[in-house]
Amino acid sequence: MADTTGNTQDIGAQDGPGPQPRKSSWRYIGPGIVVAATGVGAGDLVATLIAGSNFGYTLLWAAVVGCLVKISLAEACGRWHLATGRTLFDGWAGLGRWTTWFFAVYTVIWGFVYGAAAMSSSALPLQALFPDVMDLEYWGIACGLVGLVFVWFNKYAVFEKVMTVLVGVMFVVTVYLAVRVTPNLGDAFAGLLPVLPDEKDSVLNTLGLIGGVGGTITLAAYGYWVNAKGWTNSGWMKVMRLDNRVAYITTGVFVVAMLFVGAELLHSANIAISSGDQGLIQLGDILEDRYGSATGTLFLIGFFATSFTSLIGVWHGVSLMFADFLARQRGERQARADELASGRRERSWTFRAYLLWLTFPPMILLFQDEPFRLIIIYGVLGAAFMPFLALTLLWLLNSSRTPREWRNGPLSNGMLTVAGLLFLVLAVKQIWDQPWSEFF
Repeated sequence: MADTTGNTQDIGAQDGPGPQPRKSSWRYIGPGIVVAATGVGAGDLVATLIAGSNFGYTLLWAAVVGCLVKISLAEACGRWHLATGRTLFDGWAGLGRWTTWFFAVYTVIWGFVYGAAAMSSSALPLQALFPDVMDLEYWGIACGLVGLVFVWFNKYAVFEKVMTVLVGVMFVVTVYLAVRVTPNLGDAFAGLLPVLPDEKDSVLNTLGLIGGVGGTITLAAYGYWVNAKGWTNSGWMKVMRLDNRVAYITTGVFVVAMLFVGAELLHSANIAISSGDQGLIQLGDILEDRYGSATGTLFLIGFFATSFTSLIGVWHGVSLMFADFLARQRGERQARADELASGRRERSWTFRAYLLWLTFPPMILLFQDEPFRLIIIYGVLGAAFMPFLALTLLWLLNSSRTPREWRNGPLSNGMLTVAGLLFLVLAVKQIWDQPWSEFF
């Protein structure tokens, strides 16, 4: 999966002078850690726990396939940024104005609803750890304000270091839990065989698990973080590919560990948990009853690290994308990678305006029921984003917009086609399942 272009020509073989290829090295790793931390949120852990609770190890293979699909998508995003020196939104804008309208509506509505969800998710473990300090809504506001101040005053380098520390916490907690529940390794290896559960809608449930492993719009943000790291040309391609593999190996460890917990702790005891973030609070109580208060507390710390990394990751990554979007709308005909590498985007008023949009308007939703029609529109737009990403990457990376040596090969085309079809099926299902009769 290192080279999904399927091309054997290396950058060093280009005609004329060009950027010298960097050797792939662990010391460069960074954006992959950020995208892994941001992409794995509380909802992903709950979905994996429920899959383990309902089906044991049967769908372990689906979690692994999900990581492979996302590797191809993130690699394609990073490859576009490095091969062209242009941002992903600049590529989208070249496909027609319909992409601009889609992105504008998506980021405004998605950001409003997601902001409330991220603050609430980060607040839940804090309220469980400190139950007598303040109400959930105020914990959520505190998390949002801390995220705002942190991203506002720090550039990418500091942001990456903090995300790396929080990923370390997530890694220790999830691996500890996987070992603590004593997984049946024989059954786990058997779960790598592609078998569908003998249940109603098993195909759609399996596709949902594949599609839900590690990130939505954060995959598109990966290219922006690659540039913010200072990688701005194709000489960094090998480094980016190693970094991307680290991202989804890390994601795979988180997901497989939580599936182990679901299979051993919940499936074997026939325990059901809620499908929302409250399911993780229930799991914390179960862990405390089974293994003691120290394990329960450690899990809540890991739960907070998981939720808060998603919060600050979106606050930073999607704000970068939004700033890039508005820069092009103001007449910058080509958004260049070196603009992101300089850090000027992170200091722009557009970056900070979207930060404020993610933080303050969503606080209204913390104190009231979520507006019904807005949630339906949010669900439809969210379902449409991943097929939009996969299909537009296919378009961009097979055209003359991309230098020939970095265009898609058969493997990349195959993976992106599979991803596009997978997410298209899931999008149709999610749109179909919306209560449209109550919408009007």
